[in-house]
Amino acid sequence: MRDKTQTNSAAPGDRLVRAGAVVFFIGAVATLVTVAPLFLGTEPFPTYMFGLSMLMAVGFLMAGAGVLRSVAAGRRQARAGR
Repeated sequence: MRDKTQTNSAAPGDRLVRAGAVVFFIGAVATLVTVAPLFLGTEPFPTYMFGLSMLMAVGFLMAGAGVLRSVAAGRRQARAGR
């Protein structure tokens, strides 16, 4: 039996994984910017930059939720195929 999924169609969790990757990348850049003054001996950045660093964790959780959503959709599809 041939799979009816198109090669360019998005699975249920794909957008969430992509958004999580973007948020993670923004958090990673914010972390590098926040830590750089510690090594360069300059004035530290304001406190909100430490908050932006937390976007790494938020992005990781978003991507993980997207993967779990994709797995759940695959299981549902496998059960329906039986």
